[in-house]
Amino acid sequence: MLARLSDTDRRAFREGARAYAPTLMAIFSWGLVTGIAMSKSVLTLPQALTMSLLCYAGSSQLAVLPLLAAKLPVWTVLLTAAMVNTRFVIFSVGLAPHFSYLPMWRRIVLGYFNGDVIYLLFVKKNFPTGYVPGKEAYFWGMAVASWLSWQVSSIVGILLASLIPDNWGLALAGTLALLPIMVSAVATRSTLAAVSVAAVVALLALDLPYRLALPFAVIAAIVAGSAADLMIERADLRRIRGVNDRAGDSR
Repeated sequence: MLARLSDTDRRAFREGARAYAPTLMAIFSWGLVTGIAMSKSVLTLPQALTMSLLCYAGSSQLAVLPLLAAKLPVWTVLLTAAMVNTRFVIFSVGLAPHFSYLPMWRRIVLGYFNGDVIYLLFVKKNFPTGYVPGKEAYFWGMAVASWLSWQVSSIVGILLASLIPDNWGLALAGTLALLPIMVSAVATRSTLAAVSVAAVVALLALDLPYRLALPFAVIAAIVAGSAADLMIERADLRRIRGVNDRAGDSR
């Protein structure tokens, strides 16, 4: 595949894979946990393998397993999965200016392979919007590394669930491994406000059904971040006006 790419795209693809490499162990542990959970649920082996390959969304996969076990209506399962994945709407909005020039089918494929960490690392790269040589290849370098790591670990968890003790604490290990990446993303005051408010809302709404705490936290983060951006922008404008006024008085 790389041989068909230009030199720029090959370099960008490898750079994206290298940028994603530090997160592979965390993703692998999450995939392992998800695979084990699916294998030990009501799903058959073919159903678990199909869910891993088609859904590719660990949080929603884990969220719907208890609902499937309780034999709740399908609409309940779909609603819960949609609520958990609400954040991907935000990710799509963020990626849209970068890939709007692509055909719809390619944007849909990009959406399938997108993920939390992929989006975070892509945004940190600060690419200009629109077409940029190597930008899509950089995304694919991260996406391929993530997808392969997830599928391998998830399938290993599905096939070897009976051999992996429940007390290994893999879910906690994956969470702790991802924390430094998430913390490093808090680079501005508006981001800090969004993260802080989202954390509080998520804790307060933790006991709500259908994992509603997650979409509520996402919405609260958007509102808090937007409000912080607006306040910072207004403060900067007042400061600029103050400097201009003082400069005018000095003349």
